This record gives sequence, C-alpha cells and structure tokens, in this order.
Amino acid sequence: LIRSMCSPLGEQDLVQVLRTDWAAVDGTIQKVRLSPTESVLAATVKNNHCEEARCVLVQLEQLTIPQKPLLILDKVFSFEWATDDVLFYTTQEGLQCRHVFRLHLTDAGAQSMLVYKEKDPEFFVEVSRSKDHRIVTVNCSSKSSSEVWMIDSRSPLSHPTLVQPRQPGLLYHVEHSDSQLYILANTGPGHEYQLLRTPFTSPAMQHWEPTFSPGPGAVIKDMEMLQDHCVFTMREPLGQLQLHTIPLKAPNHVTILQLPSWACAIETQRFGMVDSDAFSFLLSSPVHPPVRYHLSPTRKQPLSQEDDLQHTLLPEYHTTRLQAPSQDGTMVPLTLFHMQPLPDMREAPMLVHVYGAYGLDLNMGFCPEKRLLLDDNWVLAYCHVRGGGECGLAWHSAGRLQFKKKGVEDLSACIQTLFQSGVSRPTLTALTARSAGAVLAGALCNKHPQLLRAVLLQAPFLDVLGTMQDPSLPLTIEERGEWGDPLIDSQHRDNIASYCPCHNISTQLYPSMLITAYSGDSRVPLSGVKNYVERLSKAYDIVCTLCHSFKTYVSCPSSYSPHIELKLQKLYAVLCKMFIQSATV
Repeated sequence: LIRSMCSPLGEQDLVQVLRTDWAAVDGTIQKVRLSPTESVLAATVKNNHCEEARCVLVQLEQLTIPQKPLLILDKVFSFEWATDDVLFYTTQEGLQCRHVFRLHLTDAGAQSMLVYKEKDPEFFVEVSRSKDHRIVTVNCSSKSSSEVWMIDSRSPLSHPTLVQPRQPGLLYHVEHSDSQLYILANTGPGHEYQLLRTPFTSPAMQHWEPTFSPGPGAVIKDMEMLQDHCVFTMREPLGQLQLHTIPLKAPNHVTILQLPSWACAIETQRFGMVDSDAFSFLLSSPVHPPVRYHLSPTRKQPLSQEDDLQHTLLPEYHTTRLQAPSQDGTMVPLTLFHMQPLPDMREAPMLVHVYGAYGLDLNMGFCPEKRLLLDDNWVLAYCHVRGGGECGLAWHSAGRLQFKKKGVEDLSACIQTLFQSGVSRPTLTALTARSAGAVLAGALCNKHPQLLRAVLLQAPFLDVLGTMQDPSLPLTIEERGEWGDPLIDSQHRDNIASYCPCHNISTQLYPSMLITAYSGDSRVPLSGVKNYVERLSKAYDIVCTLCHSFKTYVSCPSSYSPHIELKLQKLYAVLCKMFIQSATV
C-alpha cells in the first residue's frame, strides 16, 4: 500500500506504508480505513486459502516510513474508526460474525473490550460509520429483520445505544446528518424502502417521520448522504437507473436525473467526510467500461461526465429492455445487449444470465469477456427473475421460501419470450449462473432441458435439500430465511424437494455442462456438487445408451452428444476463462 507525500523540497514522494507480509499471511489487502486525522491506518489482509482476515494497524507519521505494524488483530471482518485512538471491529468465526470489540489505543498500550455479542445464530453483525463520521453503527441483520446500535464518536467509550429493537419483517439502515438520524426502512407502501427522519436523541421507531417515498413501480437501491442533500439511486420497473436528489431542509423538492440508457450498474466514489455537496460515481454495464460522472446538486447542470475518449471509440451496440409474461401473468424484466437489430438475431448465439436469490441484483458490472462475446455477435440476456432484488423487497419475497419455484418459471418465460421474439434458438443458447443462481439454472435443466444447448455453472449451489438438512454446515441456520427449514417443517421439506436440482434429475437429454467448483469452499460444500455431477452423469450415460442402441430419440441428433465436465480448483485461485464454442447444428 503506497501513500503519496510531499517532501521538504515540495516534490511528491511515494511512500510504502503497508506490506501484506506484515500480517504474516500470503494474501491480499481487502479493506482500508484511515483514522479521522489520518494518523493511523487500519487494513485487513486476507489469506488466499481461508475466509478469515487479519487487521493490521500502522502508525502514519509525517515523512516517516513505517517499518512494522503497530498492532495485528486476528479474524477481523469489518472495522471502523470512531476517533484516532478508538477502533470498533467485528470478529469472524467461520462464516459467522457475532461479536463487536472496541480497541482503545492508549499510551499504556492497546486495550480491547467486547461491547456487543449476538445471541441469535440467524443474525450477522458488522460495523459501519456514517458519512459525516458522527456515529459508528453496529448492524445486526437476518434474512427478514434488522437491528442497529449506534456509538457517538464524541463519546466512543460509552455503551452503544439501541435505535429500534428488532421485530419480524422490519429492515432498516441508519445515517446521520446535522443532529438528525436518517433511516432507510421498509415501512413504505408495499413494505418497500422509504426515508424517515428522527432527532438524534430520539431514535426509536415511534419518532420516525416519513421524508421521502418512491413513486409507483420505482424502488430505492442505494442512498448517499451529502452535506445538504440526500441522493437516491432508483430503479424503474424496466430496470432503468435514475438519481433522485432531495434537499434535506426541503425534502418535498425532488430532482430527478436521468442516467444513460446503457447504464446498468452504479458505484459511488465519495471519499472523506460530508464536507461538500458533491460526489463522483462510476456507471457501467456488462459490455460498457466504467465511466466517471460527477454530481453537484447545487449547480445549474448538476450531472456531468468526465471526458474519456477511449469510450467514444467503442463500436455501437444496442441495450434493449423487455418484459416476459411468466406462468402466473407476472411481467419479468429482461435486459439484452446485442450488435444487430433484434429481427436479425435468429441465428445469433445467446448467453443467458440468472441469479434470483437473497434479494440481490444480478451482477451487471463491466466484464471484458462479455464485451468480446458481444463483438463476436453474441446476444447477452440478463433475466431479472423473482427472488432477486431488481424490483424491490416484494420481488425478493415473491421468489423465496415456498415461492422459490416462481424464479424457475420466470427464467423459463424469459428464454421462451426471447425465442418467440426472434432472438436465437435453443441449439444456440447457453445459460450461465453462479452460487445460488445455480439452483434456478439446475431446476430449469430438470424441467425444460430442451431450451438449452449448454450450461456454465461456477461455485454452484445444487444440493439445497441436503445442505439445509445439515445444521453443522456454517451457513445452514443463517440461510433458513431464504430456503426454509426442512428439519422442522414438512412443507418446507416438500417444497425444497420439488425443485432441488440434485434431487430431481431424470433420464432425459440434458444440455452439456461445464461446472467449476472449489475445494475447501465452506459456502458451497463440494460434496453437494460432486453428488449432483455423479447423478447427472448416470442420467447422461443412460440417455446416450438409449440414443445409440435404439435411435428413437427424435430430440437427440446424431451430431450432438451431451457432455458434462467438472473442473475443481483451489479456493481463491485465479478463475480460468470459460468459453463456449458454437455447436454444429
């Protein structure tokens, strides 16, 4: 880690302030936090072969090159400075964080004290800091509720203050500005997020006053606090991103800023404290490199783009947003990237993407490999199915627990809608998913294998039933809010069994598959992946035997023989590039 410093001669010197080997691990730097006056640096260094990280503290003195760390803390997940001598941090055991400590740096040495312990195994705990640095928050979250404690940075040794006790179904996040707490909570229409405000000294829910709620169909995706404004990242029903800016002293005066139609992902880049009414952010899409924009709400032209000639030289492509009618009539958003007009796409190969879990949006940040596929005339399709977060909290609820199969129906509807619209065809279509997205991909292969020629799965979660019946695994208890608890609820068990990819394999013609899994992966047990591959391979063998022996499979052309390949890699190794070669039809 390098710091730029000014020498006595007025020249800029680059000074090394941290090396990963100071943490005595072979790893990479994960997070960096500077104390308020930048006198101490804290950074986590993560070993490439395990989940836990070590936090290294370094004393930063003017024109002095640090020779060794001030202190090293083990198994740190999140950490934030309250003052130059008080650091709050959480510790990680396996994949769980339940303890918050306060580190006090004194002349007599460093003293660490436990300030919070979570007792509910379904909750995960982390610390964060408000943008104005006034409060440090202890955020306790489960799949269906949350609870926040706060510490005033002006009295960091005091006991944390509870904002609002947890209650089923209540999700909220806390920010601070000008002695007011600004709370983003799912108390709006349809239990979606809205902004509320309450005095710093009266944090409980009965004092919360609504400040801003999105319009029909729009959902809040992120919030950025400035000195005198609050900026919301909004997503419209078809997936278009917008910025909504409100003055904190006049929240009814909302300014809507349209973003480029190609923008699919936004990453804010504010640094330091809320000492200005401006910030920068990056816009990108899977096929468009990040472009930096600046937002200054008080200016006549609040939104400006940073000049970058390299992006103007990109070949033109189309971003098309569609909707697919699912089995129950729900309209499911689709985002397409293509070089040629849609009517000319019948013979184009297509790569379909899906996730649909945990209320998370499908990753639509820039990926150079996707740009190469686009330049080679592929169609890239992104299916924003229920279970994900693209359309808000209700969209997630409509695709979890007993409704998980809705995501499979949505995925099937998206692919069939594309075919009906003249985009590609089954023999030229591949599906890709990773982690929990593999549940929907695997379930689709069991139910409608004829829709696909190939499937690419990375670190796939495929044995839902087996995993959720084993409470000894690190995430089983925490994940019950997403999948259900088959051990105590027979309806949950029957529901999971009805769609679990590993337990619904049948003797039929499956698409070819490339599965990449990782040894030592504690999040997605390798045993479940191997179990799936073993069962699928047996089904492949039976089908191929029937095809060659009886030649009665009209859906099994002699020129096509399905193939399954499992690639095992060490956890955190550099991922190999995955590619698909167009099959001869």
